[in-house]
Amino acid sequence: MIGLKKKDKVVIVSGKEKGKRGEILKVFKKGDIIEKVIVSGVNLVSKHKKPTRNDPGGIIKKESPINISKVMLVCPGCDKPTRIKVNISEGGERFRICRKCGQTIS
Repeated sequence: MIGLKKKDKVVIVSGKEKGKRGEILKVFKKGDIIEKVIVSGVNLVSKHKKPTRNDPGGIIKKESPINISKVMLVCPGCDKPTRIKVNISEGGERFRICRKCGQTIS
């Protein structure tokens, strides 16, 4: 399955963070299906960290996972949120294409 990958630029399409853009930091899968992603600067939560020898501790802000249905890939060519079209070359290689402008997405 080819879908969203780490380091893809995405936009949040629903919820309290709607309209924010960021980069995928981590992808959580359940089998072959992508279930949740962590996006940089989106869905921040406060964590209370206990001090250790090397770390002072305190309250830190951290990204929390967000459901895959709430994010949409941003095409690097047209800079708009788009759905992904998957094409297969003659050699059997699969690649992603923007539905709006037709540009291949790496």
